[in-house]
Amino acid sequence: MGVWIKRVFHRPIRIQKTKSQILSPSASPNPFAQSPVSKFYKAMAVSSTFSGAKLESLLVNSCSSSSASSLRAYFPCQQQMKAFYKPNRGRKGTVQRGGGVRCEVAQSQAALDGEKIDPSKASALSALEQLKTSAADRYTKERSSIVVIGLSVHTAPVEMREKLAIPEAEWPRAIGELCGLNHIEEAAVLSTCNRMEIYVVALSQHRGVKEVTEWMSKTSGIPVSEICEHRFLLYNKDATQHLFEVSAGLDSLVLGEGQILAQVKQVVKVGQGVVGFGRNISGLFKHAITVGKRVRTETNIAAGAVSVSSAAVELALMKLPEPSHATARMLVIGAGKMGKLVIKHLVAKGCTKMLVVNRSEEKVAAMREEMKGVEIIYRPLTDMLACAAEADVVFTSTASETPLFLKEHVKDLPPVSSEVGGLRLFIDISVPRNVGSCVTDVEGARVYNVDDLKEVVAANKEDRLRKAMEAQAIITEESKQFEAWRDSLETVPTIKKLRAYAERIRAAELEKCLSKMGEDIPKKTRRVVDDLSRGIVNKLLHGPMQHLRCDGSDSRTLNETLENMHALNRMFDLESDISIFEQKIRAKVEQSQK
Repeated sequence: MGVWIKRVFHRPIRIQKTKSQILSPSASPNPFAQSPVSKFYKAMAVSSTFSGAKLESLLVNSCSSSSASSLRAYFPCQQQMKAFYKPNRGRKGTVQRGGGVRCEVAQSQAALDGEKIDPSKASALSALEQLKTSAADRYTKERSSIVVIGLSVHTAPVEMREKLAIPEAEWPRAIGELCGLNHIEEAAVLSTCNRMEIYVVALSQHRGVKEVTEWMSKTSGIPVSEICEHRFLLYNKDATQHLFEVSAGLDSLVLGEGQILAQVKQVVKVGQGVVGFGRNISGLFKHAITVGKRVRTETNIAAGAVSVSSAAVELALMKLPEPSHATARMLVIGAGKMGKLVIKHLVAKGCTKMLVVNRSEEKVAAMREEMKGVEIIYRPLTDMLACAAEADVVFTSTASETPLFLKEHVKDLPPVSSEVGGLRLFIDISVPRNVGSCVTDVEGARVYNVDDLKEVVAANKEDRLRKAMEAQAIITEESKQFEAWRDSLETVPTIKKLRAYAERIRAAELEKCLSKMGEDIPKKTRRVVDDLSRGIVNKLLHGPMQHLRCDGSDSRTLNETLENMHALNRMFDLESDISIFEQKIRAKVEQSQK
């Protein structure tokens, strides 16, 4: 007769048992119940008391010598886990709505073997009986979640964002540290002047978010409670749509700004070859680049002031008296990408002379060649304060992690002319900020940072909304395509398992054949027979493999592919769900032991 055991996966497993085997505890147990993987699942069904422990602790602390030999091949623990097992008595396990599992544990394996149960273990048994959610259920989902934990100009002040900011050179290190967390498989960092966002693939949404938030607190020195107050959390489809909107410039302070797309591209460039910048996150960011390009090509969202730099120039001109626009003395500190854009927008507004302070003259000379007819005067960084004394408007856009201007630097600067309003303007578009907030206390000086650009953005609100609606239609379409691509990845473990299964059979049969042919077989004959066996296997697998491959572009084809996957899993007993689980847990344990 057959006994159906309900698992926390997508289908039950049928285990064939005779009537005598079911009625007799001494009868040989079914293969699944005694397998190392089965014992591992039961060991993972621990009390929520252990839920905050490290993943490897669940493996090491639940070990016993009795199961050591069978589990050593599965997990690299010096000690192996002890599993409580209840043989199936013909009753089905109960799966509650919402994914919870009601565990029914009657007795331990020790009791089945005639051993007395240690009273110290009674509490563990009791905790197991009270479980509403199994730890196995938490980790054995077919697909992990894509999560974004972020703070942006819309949710957090610049004072907080600058503490959380991670320089581009530090992104690989950050990815490594994030993937070292127990519940994080893949990671990426998008850190700009307007946002600090961490994208992860998490084994558990709740625990993954908790670990990443604690990591952000540790690296920035900001309390977790304060980060939670300003952060935003998005999962799976919402996280995908958010990154696509960011790449398209819809989430920027200045709608359609082009610099964010370049920054998303840089995430992919820096992430290449970094362990932890895996298939899901890499695919997500690459698709986001495609979305950003398509939105800018198919809509006119890039028309008008479309960058932080251009908005900074617009803000400066809003604050200066109109008659002084052509005569105001301009100083740009920093000749990087943003500094160059500031200069270009100043030229576009009619400015024909400006000072540029930079570490070296090379970039300034290149801009001078590019913008002929404009007087661009270079000064070294050591002359910064002297140049500021001669300027009416100071733009700062450097990568310095410490302020360039503080109160003591600005208070002794000579006053500016009344023709420009009597105020020296500091337009700081750097994060971390180049101008300290204390400068606002200096009479005759006004400081504006990236958060103050909202004043410029408020203009043309209706036009912004119309352009955003056009772009949203494209983003919705692309989001569906990306989700379909992720769905198509589900077949990859089955493809690998099926190939490995066929290869094991081929190798075993080849060995039998060659042994029967004797030991003096020429190498050429061996090679011919080997090639023949491989050719037969490849031709037999060609059909099933074709029906397991799908690019995700057609939902009908995708559904058929997933049905084929489940059918092959059943026919060949590939157990891809268990395989995925094993791979995830083993990878985290090995990572923690390095």
